[in-house]
Amino acid sequence: MKLQRTNRLRSLAAGAVAVSGALVLTACGTDNQSGQQGQNAQPVGDIACEGKGNLLASGSSAQANAMDVWIKNYQSACAETKVNYKPTGSGAGIQEFLQGTTAFAGSDSALEPEEIKQSQKICKGGQAIDLPMVGGPIAVGYNLPGVENLVLDAETIAKIFDSKISQWDDPAIKKLNPDADLPSTKIQAFHRSDDSGTTDNFTKYLNTAAPDAWTYEPAKQWTAKGGQSADGSSGIATNVKQNEGAIGYFELSYATGNEIPAVALDTGAGEPVQATTANASKAIAEAEIVGQGKDLALELDYTTKAEGAYPLVLVTYEIACDKGNDKATLAATKSFLNYMASGDGQKAITDIDYAPMPEEIITKVRETVDGLS
Repeated sequence: MKLQRTNRLRSLAAGAVAVSGALVLTACGTDNQSGQQGQNAQPVGDIACEGKGNLLASGSSAQANAMDVWIKNYQSACAETKVNYKPTGSGAGIQEFLQGTTAFAGSDSALEPEEIKQSQKICKGGQAIDLPMVGGPIAVGYNLPGVENLVLDAETIAKIFDSKISQWDDPAIKKLNPDADLPSTKIQAFHRSDDSGTTDNFTKYLNTAAPDAWTYEPAKQWTAKGGQSADGSSGIATNVKQNEGAIGYFELSYATGNEIPAVALDTGAGEPVQATTANASKAIAEAEIVGQGKDLALELDYTTKAEGAYPLVLVTYEIACDKGNDKATLAATKSFLNYMASGDGQKAITDIDYAPMPEEIITKVRETVDGLS
């Protein structure tokens, strides 16, 4: 079963990647918007406006740029609903949701078993579930004037962020970049200061792909030695851009938006793999749905050696109750989530360096959102 699913996702991703220019989600045809639309629903393109008032959400900063686009488009069609998303970080977003202060949360990591159990206090008669909504590469950005097309592997990245490699002309970096004129500049490695799903995915990659070099357990909170911290992906990107010799990790949109070059990964494939949405989609297609019931949590393959697959990826989930959502915001929550998962919603963010979900996954998301109660 796992092999069949993986093959299906690979073929779907291959079809999406084949589209020239910006990646377009393959499921851009007619979407099944909420099957329980109220009589006052007003379809506008792929947006069916339901509910009104203020819709509060918080969490992942990785999806902040995507949220800006989604909210702008949604509110231009649905003026009676105001969506307020605060990119407080995945950890803070989950906690606020579990405290009942938000309608949904954004997280770059799937819920832990204890968080699902805790959610039953908020989701009366149900529990919180993970809805994979957007993906993309985690770029390893660097500031090293005169050095282009830098290549690193998981082991070398692990040693850099664990302060075991401290200069840019280290033999390990030279071996991977024999033609580069590497300076003796001191490396300044920046990591997140807040609880972060991006950190969780970054450390899962290091722990899985380079277990001998990265012995720390993956976590939202940074646990390695040394380095410098900054708040949010934007904070790391700002520090990397301003400090020569700096290196950090953040979503690709923060790299391109700040004109920060990104490392190509030596994965063991024939050629180093660039951090692009197309290459991230190839890696996401290796994922398996491992959530139970309506939960759509994914298990990513961080060690793939498939040609052109960039394994340092994250998937951002929207977290909501399968049952027991707040009646005051349920209609608006479903309406907004349905737009995010729709063909138009997914297509809208491919132009800003986010990768679409494979069709099999996003179809399940739409079906699940329709059934929220």
